[in-house]
Amino acid sequence: MSQQLNNSRPQEEEINLREELEKYLKYWPWFLLGVIISLGIAFVYLKVTSATYHTTASIIIKDEKSKSPSSEMAAFADLGLLGGMGTNSIENEIGILRSKRMMTNVIKALNLNVTYHNENAIKNQELYLDTPYFVQVLLLNENKLASYTRDEANEFYLEVNEKENFHLINTETGKKYQGNFGQPIEIPFANIILLENTEFQSKDIGQSVKLKIRFTNLEPVVLDYRNRLQINLTDKNSSLIELGLDDQVKAKAQDILDQLILEYNREAIEDKNLVARNTATFIDERLQIINKELDSVETGKEQFKEANRLTDIEAEAEMFIENASDYNKREQELSTQLELANTMIDYLQSDSRSDLLPANLGIEDQSVNTRITEYNNLVLERNRILSGSTAKNPVVIRLNDQIDQIRANVLESFERLRSNLRVSKEELNRQGSVINSKISAVPGKERQFRGIERQQNIKESLYLFLLQKREENSLSLAVTAPKAKIVDRAYSSSTPVSPKPKIILLSGLIIGVLIPFLVIYLKNILSNTVKSREDMEKLAKEIPVVGEIPKIAKKENEMVLKHDRSVLAESFRILHTNLQYLIVNAADKEKGNTIFVTSTVKGEGKTLVSFNLALTLANTNKKVLVIGADLRNPQLQRFEEDARLYNGVSDYLAGDKFKLSELIRTSMHHENLDLLPSGSIPPNPSELWRRTKTGEMFKELENQYDYIIVDTAPSLVVTDTFLINKWADITLYVVRAGYTEKKLVNFAVDSKRDKKLHDVSFVLNDVKWANFGYGNKYGYAYGEEKESILERLKNKVAIW
Repeated sequence: MSQQLNNSRPQEEEINLREELEKYLKYWPWFLLGVIISLGIAFVYLKVTSATYHTTASIIIKDEKSKSPSSEMAAFADLGLLGGMGTNSIENEIGILRSKRMMTNVIKALNLNVTYHNENAIKNQELYLDTPYFVQVLLLNENKLASYTRDEANEFYLEVNEKENFHLINTETGKKYQGNFGQPIEIPFANIILLENTEFQSKDIGQSVKLKIRFTNLEPVVLDYRNRLQINLTDKNSSLIELGLDDQVKAKAQDILDQLILEYNREAIEDKNLVARNTATFIDERLQIINKELDSVETGKEQFKEANRLTDIEAEAEMFIENASDYNKREQELSTQLELANTMIDYLQSDSRSDLLPANLGIEDQSVNTRITEYNNLVLERNRILSGSTAKNPVVIRLNDQIDQIRANVLESFERLRSNLRVSKEELNRQGSVINSKISAVPGKERQFRGIERQQNIKESLYLFLLQKREENSLSLAVTAPKAKIVDRAYSSSTPVSPKPKIILLSGLIIGVLIPFLVIYLKNILSNTVKSREDMEKLAKEIPVVGEIPKIAKKENEMVLKHDRSVLAESFRILHTNLQYLIVNAADKEKGNTIFVTSTVKGEGKTLVSFNLALTLANTNKKVLVIGADLRNPQLQRFEEDARLYNGVSDYLAGDKFKLSELIRTSMHHENLDLLPSGSIPPNPSELWRRTKTGEMFKELENQYDYIIVDTAPSLVVTDTFLINKWADITLYVVRAGYTEKKLVNFAVDSKRDKKLHDVSFVLNDVKWANFGYGNKYGYAYGEEKESILERLKNKVAIW
């Protein structure tokens, strides 16, 4: 038993899934139309939208820690000034590459805030370098440009009149600005120069280009490319960085990435050079300080030596010892010189001026020897002249005067020499005692001298070290390597990253199916009206649905004609057939059958169903009468133009003035169809229906006609139908698809249960083609000429 249950569940689930699918498959024209429209939009989008390509470049950030000590930081490192500083992490370098300042430098360098577009092209793609003319911005007022950007007046068309003449036409205001190529021109927010692109390939193409030049502030351009820039670290343990950028122009994206790397290296080199220059400044300042300190130490050393009369302590100590033995020799020499000086002084004071002075006596003073020689020469010349002249000769007199003067000088020189020698002798004696004291003071002076010399050596070493570092720093300043090594220069993908045709077309296909699905799904969920036979069978299982009337297009005929093979006629024929099985004791009944047609509210199609059912029965050679039983709002005039003008049911029930035979009229549409109009609209329809004449009227009419179709009033609104329903053999309850609310169907069920209506059957009116029949899979057009797929699609869409 349980196995049977288990076997039945999948089957039920399969049936339910099939039913759910059929709810959507019956709207297949909308799905097909949605797919066609979506694919068409996707195709147009692919044709109009410019392709976007991915551009990639890769660099390696050099590790500062692995650099040699001869780098620009080696001087500071050797000096111990960078002990607490390390190299920046790779995340910091990525942050620099992403910085707004770096991207601003790139945009300025490439002049990317000025763009060029070809208005004649289908795709409004930026021309970039493939433009016949370039704009060089001399001066840009960002504030004015910002106001023009808000007014959309920052775009200009280029109109070239002659070879050297052009016009810039503002796209918003239409104002023209005339200028010449290569010469400055002033526009409201900038001073620019327009130049021809010498690398532009074809002038014929340039003539077909309707060039539009757009000026934009740096800020939005910088933010746009900064947001689009992709920087990825390929591996956590490496310094290889991959830069990426998506753009519609390959060359532009490549230039941006290459320029970004260039700006990064340039800034890094400037930073390194700044460090080197600061290092040089620091070293120069330290050299000045060390130089002053070294001068101070050397001056102290000099003063110490001067104060102690030292040159070399060891040498002087040896010299003091050696000079101790030389002292006596020197003293003897001085005594000899002193004796010679005394002798010569005595000689000059006693001797006449005519005698020559002795020379080459060993006197050490050369000035004295020179004067003696000069004196002797004058004496010899005078004596030579006197040999041939007298003493009164003017020359002899002049020479005598010179001889006396020089003799006095010689005497003075010897006296000075004697005094000097005496002083020297005294000094020598003093030095003798000093030498002896110095020999005893050598150890203490040596200790002091060693301390001064130690300070001098330290300052000299530091001074030489700084000189060496200054030269190393100068070399590093002259030769600075870039920080980022380029692994791959910027290159673009051959296939676009967007839009991707396969994805776009697939998306269009999915959207084309999804939108109708969602519309139908939401429509079914939000709808509170009856749509199809399935809805009726779920809402009221105890009341059968005996007929479905299709939705009629506006241009189609609402009535069933003779020999009519339309879907409308076939639906009423099916209704007629189903009624034959519902008529109780139809075979034994000799009188005609009375069929009431009612509904819940106004507008559900009671009159249409009544009249067409009567026409269908009349086409079977049956005598049929249509009664307009809605005395409050008669509608038979829709099919019989003058029906409202005739007397009818209300006039018959109100008194004995009219007979039924006088009120019944033959329909203009069929010879077997008669019409009993509603007549004059009474003030008390319910009271009229309560009269005994009502039953007499139905009995009399049943004897005259095979079928009596009664078009009654809405059951929910008024009580008229309930009052006369006892005379009905069958009650057809009309429900209009898409109009009657589902909750109103319960009114028919309750009325049957309360026995207010009997022998009730539903007729579903105005059913859309998609909901008609059993999912419209089989249809009611058997034997008709088949329409083309396009015509059927058009009809289904129109009916739906």
